[in-house]
Amino acid sequence: MSKIRFIALSLALVSLLSLGLVPVVAQDDDPGVLNIYSSRHYGDMEAPFVAFSEATGIEVRVSAGSPRDLLTRLRADIERGDRSVADLFLAIDAGVLDLATEEGLLQPIESDVLTSNIAENFRDPDNHWFGLSIRTRTVVYNPENVTEEELAGLNTYSDLADPVWEGRLCMRPASHIYTVSLFSSLLYHLGEEEAAAVTEGIANNATRYINSDTSQIRAVAAGECDVAVVNHYYMGRLGNGDEADQEIFNSVALKWMNQDTTGVFFNVNGAGVVRNAANFDNAVLFLEYMASLENQCGDPNCFPGSNFEYPTNPEAEPEAVIAGFGEFSYDLDYPLWEYGTYQEASVAMLEEADFGFTEN
Repeated sequence: MSKIRFIALSLALVSLLSLGLVPVVAQDDDPGVLNIYSSRHYGDMEAPFVAFSEATGIEVRVSAGSPRDLLTRLRADIERGDRSVADLFLAIDAGVLDLATEEGLLQPIESDVLTSNIAENFRDPDNHWFGLSIRTRTVVYNPENVTEEELAGLNTYSDLADPVWEGRLCMRPASHIYTVSLFSSLLYHLGEEEAAAVTEGIANNATRYINSDTSQIRAVAAGECDVAVVNHYYMGRLGNGDEADQEIFNSVALKWMNQDTTGVFFNVNGAGVVRNAANFDNAVLFLEYMASLENQCGDPNCFPGSNFEYPTNPEAEPEAVIAGFGEFSYDLDYPLWEYGTYQEASVAMLEEADFGFTEN
């Protein structure tokens, strides 16, 4: 790391301390470690983690896995002894964080920094976990193959069940948490009977199940399907990519769903301190550092910016490409802390509809 970069990070931390945005930590020759269970799959040591280590001296150790697998590991850790292997549980799905909370695996945190910097809709009401970035799940389409009339009729997730999309729709398999969480929102808003009918209609229309949102976007660009449902940040990556990525980005378009009804479905990258964390103070400091305005920006060293996600701090500005996607409303009627309640029923509904669970 360059001397200039180190000085900049140090000054940034001093600035946060002076503003009361990060608590003062007693100076110590060995500030210790922070063990994270993380279901983010962007490399063990992402730029924001490195920046945190450089600013605080705390060594970050990451154990990666799927949200469900890490939840299982966390349960086993806590059952085995007084101290968990992990200090912090970082998940890409609020439903899993909700389940961890309900099972008593996370502890509530008293922090004015966190409650001030993270909007109320993006954190657990009892402060067991806090959203650090937002990912929306919406539609991308091929403007060459979708008529204006068809686009005008595509406004809600339920509209994807319209027979007009038969053989033209790509979806992520039902084995992925992105799909489970999205369809749980149908259960919440529509009720079991209507949600089941919509799910069956979408399954009937799906021509391919692709277990990669980037590959889904590429398939739309290539005309293999005309519409797909993806997380917005995959478009952000392409829009910030090389010439080939830019070509794909420019050949498709994004449309926000449910803007006249409930708002677009979204999820969070969120984290909570494990109930028996050995490094409690370091875990809280990590959350407060990532939630501060300075680290809720569009820069690659910031938590949202590192993956082109939206910030949970209402004062922060998103990265330029995703800011270009325009204004939209979130589905705030379906609380994040209820996502876990509907996951099991969502999986059962997808199975009943013969929704694809594997890529084809």
